[in-house]
Amino acid sequence: MFMARLNLLEETRYEKLPVSVYADQKTASLAVAARIAKLIRDKQSLGQQTVLGLATGVTPIGVYAELIRLHREEGLSFRDVITFNLDEYYPMKPDAVQSYVTFMNENLFDHVDIDKNNVHIPDGTLDQDEVAAFCLDYEKQLSELGGLDLQLLGIGRTGHIGFNEPGSAPNSGTRLVTLDDLTRRDASRDFGGKQNVPTKAITMGVGTIFKAREIILMAWSAKKAPIVRKAVEGEISGEVPATFLQLSDHVEFVLDEGAASDLTRFDTPWLVKDCVWDNSLKKKAVIWLSGTVGKPILKLTEEDYNSHGMAQLAVEQGPVYNINIDIFNQVQHTITGWPGGKPGADDSQRPERAEPARKRSIVFSPHPDDDVISMGGTFIRLVDQGHDVHVAYQTSGNTAVWDDDVLRYVEFAIDFKESVGEDAAELKKLYGEMRHFIENKLPNQIDTQEIRNVKGFIRK
Repeated sequence: MFMARLNLLEETRYEKLPVSVYADQKTASLAVAARIAKLIRDKQSLGQQTVLGLATGVTPIGVYAELIRLHREEGLSFRDVITFNLDEYYPMKPDAVQSYVTFMNENLFDHVDIDKNNVHIPDGTLDQDEVAAFCLDYEKQLSELGGLDLQLLGIGRTGHIGFNEPGSAPNSGTRLVTLDDLTRRDASRDFGGKQNVPTKAITMGVGTIFKAREIILMAWSAKKAPIVRKAVEGEISGEVPATFLQLSDHVEFVLDEGAASDLTRFDTPWLVKDCVWDNSLKKKAVIWLSGTVGKPILKLTEEDYNSHGMAQLAVEQGPVYNINIDIFNQVQHTITGWPGGKPGADDSQRPERAEPARKRSIVFSPHPDDDVISMGGTFIRLVDQGHDVHVAYQTSGNTAVWDDDVLRYVEFAIDFKESVGEDAAELKKLYGEMRHFIENKLPNQIDTQEIRNVKGFIRK
């Protein structure tokens, strides 16, 4: 038991706060929901209320879904629960699709027995001169209840928690803030474009969050891995507000394997423990070492290996010259001018088989631009070398077409029909309906089928 604990401490020595890693997002969400449910039940057994700080966004949806299930199937009651949400866009109407009031109602509150009088969410409808007083009252209500028992957090790619963007002070309270451009870009899909995303928000401060008796920060997928590593292993800095959580004795990061993938114990495990050196790990380590010391693979020395946590590899599979040659050859063999395989060539060490010489190839393109932007050279080589090449576009790309262009193309169609003596009355009527819809369209409102068709035709 002692040795296992010692090994764990060694593995996590770069981590400046507790981190729990689960196989996937669902498993992690179930574990967090179970902790919240236990907290609520424990406090109910003592006749006490539970004060929760709640987050919005994609990250906590699985937790809320499990809490709803526990309420419906296992009798978990929210009648003694009081909630305070982290933040809200400003300005924002509570019935807007993008509002956090709508989010919380749809994902939790409308499905459990919570008293809506116990729900607190920053008010995005206030006049700006009323916001400061509202924020002070938000803090006062929290203090009068004895503070938060548990605060749920996600983390943005800027390192923000709540809407505490880079530059936030560690003792900041609830306040009106200006949103970082990256934060607005990440939210643009929900608003139908960055130009529709509010530039400000009301948020609990870092200091407010820090007072919670328990803090759980959740993060899912490899997209969050770089910022998670900064928050967990980096130096404390206002440029990454989540690093302030390193100062708390009551915080835990709950991650899936993707979000944890950049942590030292997973990304470069040879720096913290002995490894089982299969070919995949050996290849990753040697390429990493080459980049770290700034040398070509073939010039790496035994000293380089020993000085960078790879002595075990050198001893078990050395001499290092042979390791270098092996990895150099493996990397070289991934490079080819014949992406579909070269006819009549030895294909034993190449990425694609030589025969049959002519293949049927399919290119999956998430967006109609991605095929040429991401792999245009490969695309051309496949065609030039005589393969039967198909492209599967995974979206029509209609969201990349401006509304004004739709009207312009329909105007063109009307003019063309009339120029050849055809009746354009029906098309003119449709054009009028399109113009009316576009002029009154709400942010992120789905276009009519006719407008979507025209946008798809323009992309095509």
